[in-house]
Amino acid sequence: MRKTLSILRNSLRLTFQELRVNKLRTALSLTGVAFGIFCIIGVLATVNSLERNIQNEVQSLGSNTIYIDKWDYSGGPDYPFWKYQARPVAKYEEAEMVKERSVLLDDISYLLQTGSSISHKDDLLQNNSVYGILPEQMAIQPISFDAGRFFSATEFNAGTNVCLIGFTSAELLFGNPERALGKQIDVKGKKVTIVGVIKKEGTNFIGWNYDNCIMLPYKFCKQLFQEKFSNPILIAKGKAGVSTDALSNELRGIMRQIRRLSPTQEDNFSLNSVEAFSKAITGFFTTVNIVGAIIGGISLVVGIFGITNIMFVTVRERTSIIGLKKAIGAKSGSILFEFLMEAALLCIIGGFIGLVFVYILTLILSGPLKFPVYISVPMLITTIIICLVAGVLAGIIPASKAARLDPVVAIRSK
Repeated sequence: MRKTLSILRNSLRLTFQELRVNKLRTALSLTGVAFGIFCIIGVLATVNSLERNIQNEVQSLGSNTIYIDKWDYSGGPDYPFWKYQARPVAKYEEAEMVKERSVLLDDISYLLQTGSSISHKDDLLQNNSVYGILPEQMAIQPISFDAGRFFSATEFNAGTNVCLIGFTSAELLFGNPERALGKQIDVKGKKVTIVGVIKKEGTNFIGWNYDNCIMLPYKFCKQLFQEKFSNPILIAKGKAGVSTDALSNELRGIMRQIRRLSPTQEDNFSLNSVEAFSKAITGFFTTVNIVGAIIGGISLVVGIFGITNIMFVTVRERTSIIGLKKAIGAKSGSILFEFLMEAALLCIIGGFIGLVFVYILTLILSGPLKFPVYISVPMLITTIIICLVAGVLAGIIPASKAARLDPVVAIRSK
């Protein structure tokens, strides 16, 4: 152990001596490693941060939840738009029928989703999302409030003209969102009283636009907007411990019964699983990570060749010193380990430089992307492992050459 630490200390001293004496040569060689690490870790950091943000948004859609809609959310280049367009929309009555027939269902909600302008006095906000919801919505997708409350049972049953408003919409109309409580806004010519302000969620790539929206009790919402043109959907949540596949199979059978489809007829609805969506996102980002790693790997290979070149030059410059060490009893393994350590340290220095640039990149990207881009602990460990492996690969041939030198020949080379 003491001998290993001594070799490590000596390698550190020689490595930093190399940096001081041959600044330009070493800097050019380290650039390749630094750029390779920057590409690999930079891509991983950005993509993983984006994936985590999107997965969090996916989970906000509800755990163990299936969306019953005429549209299939999978998309793709061969998406049969007109086929799905011709399907019937979900109906309010179907929610109760599904609930009565299901044994795996925990709860089911019916949702209208459309858009409209809203106004307060002389202030007008356009392109606001409008959601018509049932009480079950809160159980399936809990809503957090910045101020105010959720609808009461009486407001739901009577279709009272009340609403919940998104944080950004409240801020734009009233300045301070808390001042929105109790105020009235105009929606489709109707006065609507605000009873709650939804907590700010930030930029969403998918899911609900809660920051710029209003939520209305379903019975009141259908008075303002035509139900069949408001993209109605059913949101079904399975009981605890029920698999998504089991819930999906049961719902498919129930929906076919409700819509009286014969065995030869295909489904005229789609079951969109949040879990399947999450897996699809993971698969997509895995592919992106692989592509990014390959691109960064090419840059890293260039850096490895640069470090190898340095090590060959170093071995040639220290040939006489190697001969003296071997003449006084140094073993070939010690010489090999010393040069491998030096190559690995050079790669680690290059990797550290690359990480510094990645950190700067995360600071730059976190602003425009509106979510935190970060370097995780696994990425730091990955960087160290990559640098160590790159160092061994870069130094193995020069180190082997140094370890095989004949001490007499090496000393005479001076």
